[in-house]
Amino acid sequence: MAYYNEMHNTDGSVRPHYRPYSQWLETTSPERIARKRAEADLAFRRVGITFAVYGEEAGKERLIPFDIIPRIIPAAEWSGMAAGLRQRVKALNAFLHDIYHDQEILKAGRLPAEQVLNNGQYRPEMQGVDVPGQIYAHIAGVDVVRAGAGEFYVLEDNLRVPSGVSYMIEDRKMMMRLFPELFARHKVAPVQHYPDLLLDNLRAVAPLGVTDPTCVVLTPGAYNSAYFEHTFLAQQMGVELVEGRDLFVKDDTVYMRTTQGPKRVDVIYRRVDDDFLDPEAFRADSMLGVPGLLRAYKAGRVTLANAIGTGVADDKSIYPYVPEMIRFYLGEEPILNNVPTYMCRKPEDLKYVLAHLPELVVKEVHGAGGYGMLVGPAATKAEIENFRKLLEARPEGYIAQPTLALSNCPTFVDGDKFGGVAPRHLDLRPFVLSGNGIQMVPGGLTRVALREGSLVVNSSQGGGTKDTWVLED
Repeated sequence: MAYYNEMHNTDGSVRPHYRPYSQWLETTSPERIARKRAEADLAFRRVGITFAVYGEEAGKERLIPFDIIPRIIPAAEWSGMAAGLRQRVKALNAFLHDIYHDQEILKAGRLPAEQVLNNGQYRPEMQGVDVPGQIYAHIAGVDVVRAGAGEFYVLEDNLRVPSGVSYMIEDRKMMMRLFPELFARHKVAPVQHYPDLLLDNLRAVAPLGVTDPTCVVLTPGAYNSAYFEHTFLAQQMGVELVEGRDLFVKDDTVYMRTTQGPKRVDVIYRRVDDDFLDPEAFRADSMLGVPGLLRAYKAGRVTLANAIGTGVADDKSIYPYVPEMIRFYLGEEPILNNVPTYMCRKPEDLKYVLAHLPELVVKEVHGAGGYGMLVGPAATKAEIENFRKLLEARPEGYIAQPTLALSNCPTFVDGDKFGGVAPRHLDLRPFVLSGNGIQMVPGGLTRVALREGSLVVNSSQGGGTKDTWVLED
């Protein structure tokens, strides 16, 4: 299978936007590179940038590997991608408002009603609830991959509690600290202002009549795998990091316990899943949420970012319909392509998938983090047969897609006998903010699969990260 290389043309020559970096790399001694890589590892460990890897010993955390060869995107390429991302997030927000109000897209038959109304992520409690600015997905982490001859595809839309933006910012800080001379050679668009942009967008969606909103970040606590990010963003925005026990609801208003007494909270950037947000409304055994929060939300006294019920729009069984949402709500053709997708609930699709399992990637519709999936070409016969049984037992729980020839980028590889550079597959997660219009910083989190031949880039599955440089004209 031929793969698009981000840095090199098919004849081995360096792509124009990578040439200054390539020249620098060739003239920098291996000893300096090795020293700087070790320095980066030490600095990340000191800062505490770790990630809990599920399936390993309970409580074990490890460093997310950081690669010093950046992923570089020319200005024109980013401009086209950004336009597609804004279009997509605008349509997804329109869809969420519609399904929790008039359900016009369902009445028009453009999307099967049962796919939405019977979906585990659909929240009937949100029916008829008006949210500020009709914005449901205030923060979207859209996973984009490059495949084939270099076309971009959206792999999935993360609208619940997307994570990873802290690594984007820390990767940039690290590169600027280690190699300041590189930023003199390249006009790299900044990303460090993301927390300011996020806070501006959160403040813009405060409840009606609130002119100086109090914003907080709600975390499940220190044992959550993304806790570093929760603390990082609260600190960078200059707002309080709270747990459910720090908040209470009185007269349909949310308050925060402080040493000066209760203080009203207007906007909650929540990093807690729907099920655990309010034990009165959802899981009664949740110790992470705030009793009465849904009541306050419905009364319009607090804004939740992202809104309750956004998960129905990023469910993998809804994903195939996003291009239709763009046509229905915006009257436009999609700028960014979806990956062709087989819906296993359809008998003809299931028949094809079962006959071609070794060639396909099969995913659970509610799965995340690289779990609950089969990568056919990399799977054993036993794994394929086991997945076949799962599919036959519950076809509606799965989708399947062709195995994409994900683009790769030169990456420093440990364990290589030359201690050298080898191509590794990657994706990109730009973070799209809605509130003050639709905004994003140029770039995103580039995740790289460090195992040779692996197409799974998730940090929880052993992936690493790279700094993402969007070049300015």
